[in-house]
Amino acid sequence: MKLEYTLIQKSKRNSARLGKVKYGDKEYPTPMFMPVGTNATVKTLSPEEVKETGTGICLANTYHLWLKPGEDVVNKAGGLHKFMNYDGPILTDSGGFQVFSLANAKDITEEGVKFKNFENGDTLFLTPEKSIEIQNKLDSDIAMSFDECPPASANHDYMQKSIERTIRWAARGKAVHSNPNQMLFGIVQGGYFEDLRKYSAEKTVEIGFDGYAIGGVANDHESKEHVFEEFAFSTKYLPEDKLRYAMGIGDPIDLIEGVIRGVDLFDCVSPTRLARHGHAYTMKGKINLKNSKYKEDFTPIEDDCDCYACQHYTKAYIKHLISCDETFGARLLSIHNIRFLHRLMANIRDNIKTDTLEEYRDKFVREYYGDNYEIK
Repeated sequence: MKLEYTLIQKSKRNSARLGKVKYGDKEYPTPMFMPVGTNATVKTLSPEEVKETGTGICLANTYHLWLKPGEDVVNKAGGLHKFMNYDGPILTDSGGFQVFSLANAKDITEEGVKFKNFENGDTLFLTPEKSIEIQNKLDSDIAMSFDECPPASANHDYMQKSIERTIRWAARGKAVHSNPNQMLFGIVQGGYFEDLRKYSAEKTVEIGFDGYAIGGVANDHESKEHVFEEFAFSTKYLPEDKLRYAMGIGDPIDLIEGVIRGVDLFDCVSPTRLARHGHAYTMKGKINLKNSKYKEDFTPIEDDCDCYACQHYTKAYIKHLISCDETFGARLLSIHNIRFLHRLMANIRDNIKTDTLEEYRDKFVREYYGDNYEIK
């Protein structure tokens, strides 16, 4: 079965959109946050726990699954859904982000990218066709085009050449895409440059995809304002009836500002990565449960949170687990952090309905970041 997206409502004050994704007999509202399951698992959590947080779409990583266990093994298992026992929608990235972090500039050619296998040092070569072939076999519900992800500091000339190559790669990938149940997304690049974002978006839309992603926004940036500008520079040139996905975005304010600028989907490893380091999201800001002040704090992480961790355990107990390096502590914080982002997205959707998202943003910023955070 193939995902179907429906746009339901648009804000009259900004570019925020309310929609839904239909998957068989299930429907999931957008905008939404998507947890990352790099190795076909969201770290420390079972698929049942992931679903109980309110997750719709989750991610798996093409690059890592290509190396272990290999796309053919997953294919023989019946595809990712059966392999990882997840019955919701699954998105796979192209593998490009990992490849470009491992490759040298001289190893990026028109044909593809040569790089070292981080597992054993072997030389590997990934092409747009190979990336799509792997994702076809993984049988995810959304596959991503193979693109170059240049650094945020790249100059206009390099970014222009990179975009041109990415557009050619997108067309090559689409030409070999052969999974009829799988959406294929194109990716818009262009760094800080609005003219390049416009060009990349328009040329990618000309090729024609089931949805569109905004790439390069999770790279090293000098300021959040640049990230927010890149959202706007990209979405304004994308079709209204297709999903828009900001890759690698998970900071709470980035989610709100992204939605205001027309983004529907977000993903990031941050909720589980922060959990493994003892950090928890709350509506009053992030807290670090390694701190000694929580040793005798017998209250939940957040009083009004409905997640499993908050319903059954205290900060003191979770601090104890984290201090003892017990995996259960990371599990509880992962459950809470993912649920927090889903609750945040539900609040965002509610405020799109009433066209009060900017007021909600201002209130959230004051409570989460404090009075010293400047609202842009």
